[in-house]
Amino acid sequence: MLGLDTLLAPFTRNGRSHKAKAVVTGAGSGIGRAFALELAARGGEVICADIDKERAEETVRIIERVYGTTAHAFFCDVGRREDVESLALHAELIFKGPPSLVINNAGVGIGGKPVGSIGLDDWKWALDINLWGVVYGCELFTPQLRAAGRGGIINVASAAGFAAAPSMAAHNVSKAAVMSLSETMAAELSGTGVNVTVLCPTFVKTNVAKDGRITAKSSQLADTLMRLTGFSPESVAKTTLDAHDKGKLYVLPQLDANLVWHLKRHFPAQYAYGIGMLNRILPQEDTAAAPAPSSTQKTGV
Repeated sequence: MLGLDTLLAPFTRNGRSHKAKAVVTGAGSGIGRAFALELAARGGEVICADIDKERAEETVRIIERVYGTTAHAFFCDVGRREDVESLALHAELIFKGPPSLVINNAGVGIGGKPVGSIGLDDWKWALDINLWGVVYGCELFTPQLRAAGRGGIINVASAAGFAAAPSMAAHNVSKAAVMSLSETMAAELSGTGVNVTVLCPTFVKTNVAKDGRITAKSSQLADTLMRLTGFSPESVAKTTLDAHDKGKLYVLPQLDANLVWHLKRHFPAQYAYGIGMLNRILPQEDTAAAPAPSSTQKTGV
């Protein structure tokens, strides 16, 4: 049976993101912090989860100082099932019931090497966080939301999930899988009162290039593009929450993301040829001489 909130939703001015009981992973920086702050601005109570507890606590302090609302810091490595299980359990305890909004945002950047040079350790590292972190979040929180008959899930993917840029295979695969998972869940949860949205941005001004496993030249290129074309995390978070309130599945907040989306779908052969030509023109990384990647995980894309 649908809850009262679900029945009244079409007639209310504010949507799910207003006065939400929200869980945000990777809330210690970047888009995750922006989501947490925007939810607090909308009168919500937020659990700020991050692998860096100090970053999460800083987000909580900002919320309490600026908005005067309640927020909670929680350590969570989304690549570890037991951590996400603990997060789901504590969320029910903190909120005295299920959350009304779950944002699976935590992720890492990886790129600069072609398939065959990436290394299986880096593949596993990227998929454990970018894909399995979202899988755990969806698998563990969805039953809570379904039982409540209301709420929402926002999964943070990337335009990389459909752009298929060369030398980004591990990142592309993880984000494409998050898109597919979100599409499947949107169909499964249709009519239940639980809405699913997937965010697919291009460049956002975050720490992802610095905190990830990205080769030197690719990191320099990413930093330049973020500086020149990147949107602010605050703008992306606000746009996504507004779209989620309207029941939208896909959020492509930037013009270039929309352009690639349509080019890929309407002219797939030409798109593949063009992006291959661009890859040959750009300076190539000497993968044999590239430094070993950092083993430090940083989330909060």
